Amino acid sequence: MRATRGKVQSLYDCPDDCPIAMPLMNATAPELASFDALARGGIVCAPAGLGLIRVAGDDAASFLHSQLTNAVEDLTADAARLAGYCSPKGRLQASFLMWRDADGIVLQLSAEIRPAIQKRLSMFVLRLKAKLSDITPGHVILGVAGANAAAALAQAGLPAPDGAFAVAGAPGATVIRLPDSAGLPRWQLVLSTENAEAARAALAGHLAAADPAIWDSLDVQSGVPRIVAATQEQFVPQMINFELIGGVNFRKGCYPGQEIVARSQYRGTLKRRMWLVQGEGEMPAPAAEIFRPEDPGQPCGMIVNAAPASQGGWVALAELKIDAAGGALRLGSAEGAPLTVGSLPYEVPLPEATQAAS
Repeated sequence: MRATRGKVQSLYDCPDDCPIAMPLMNATAPELASFDALARGGIVCAPAGLGLIRVAGDDAASFLHSQLTNAVEDLTADAARLAGYCSPKGRLQASFLMWRDADGIVLQLSAEIRPAIQKRLSMFVLRLKAKLSDITPGHVILGVAGANAAAALAQAGLPAPDGAFAVAGAPGATVIRLPDSAGLPRWQLVLSTENAEAARAALAGHLAAADPAIWDSLDVQSGVPRIVAATQEQFVPQMINFELIGGVNFRKGCYPGQEIVARSQYRGTLKRRMWLVQGEGEMPAPAAEIFRPEDPGQPCGMIVNAAPASQGGWVALAELKIDAAGGALRLGSAEGAPLTVGSLPYEVPLPEATQAAS
């Protein structure tokens, strides 16, 4: 059964399913212009708040394979994967997008937690031939999205790999196809600093420059969460649907927290999942608590990531108790602003008892 408890309007939903017909209200001027440009053909922007760690050396893959929730040893150069890094209690300390480049395996994560995660992972290298380095300063990340994005990449002399998480390389560039968002295709470019300006100028000839907040909106609507400092060690991977989007491999060997993650999967003990929610007013920060009006003393969930919405207000990924997702919800307190709960672009399985009550 799909978890469709109400409907959160997509950034581009409209009565005739035409993405460009959605009116834009209450957005800042740069955001309004960016949403409009995305609907009219496509955008290019520099996503904010991302950091890059490269793990190099003969043992890089085997080392990461033993530390992360997803398989790494069989990761090929033409594919990217999601992965998590858990505490011994099975709680996510970081979430990654990972891929291979010519010099090793790259882990993309929230920039604010990059130093601590890099230091912690380095503690477990021991005698293995693996070296972790911060490659953020030497690279520029760009995002392109929209109906004209693939053509713009081609005209800029860059590949546009097809299929979610497909990867293609070019001199000084890695291009990754990300999951669609709001029905629109997206690609991420990781460019060496010396190639970045030329690539951005070439893309800007065919795509409109956009505010980074629009990329956050697309990330949220794609249903792919990102762990930040405020949400570290808050979630077992399944609480934020990480196994549903390919971030957990249950057939690989052990990693920190693996026993708890596996127990949550196979013993039916999971009581929380992630949904798309929408609200009005000030956009909440990650880890902002969510309450039910009938239970003011106990939060029933929290915000994972939030971003502005083109129709006004904001849209967010929220971790919720499964039995709370179908009822009234408030942000911050039982008397706070109301939230609307909707569906994600993938199936969210529910316990049998919850399905029967739906």
